[in-house]
Amino acid sequence: MPAHLTIAYGCVLVMAILPIACTGIAKYGMFSKSHKDGGYDNNNPRAWLARQTDWRARANAAQANTFEALPFFFAAVIIAHQLQARQALVDILAFLFVVLRMAYVLMYVADMAKTRSAIWATALGINIWIFLTGF
Repeated sequence: MPAHLTIAYGCVLVMAILPIACTGIAKYGMFSKSHKDGGYDNNNPRAWLARQTDWRARANAAQANTFEALPFFFAAVIIAHQLQARQALVDILAFLFVVLRMAYVLMYVADMAKTRSAIWATALGINIWIFLTGF
């Protein structure tokens, strides 16, 4: 069977980039300020991010949570492919997972905790479904 980039594999790539986008959100508008004036400190980025508050802190937390979600999503997609699950279903579910995780980030930054938690739980359920599609 020849290898090709499925939609689900494309979703793996998008998910790999999503935490980086979260960090970009946290740092937004702070590159032009001197780090002495509270601007982004590239010499000590983790400490700078740890000092952030409000939506910047939530964007950084969304980054961490997104990194935490990656291993299970990556494994679920790979296992579904290895087990030759119905490709159309895996593609749809992986795409839905990505959309939900993007919405999760938006809800996190917007401080909509209940909605964010519901989206998180739904995305987890979708990820479990992806994992089980090949069985």
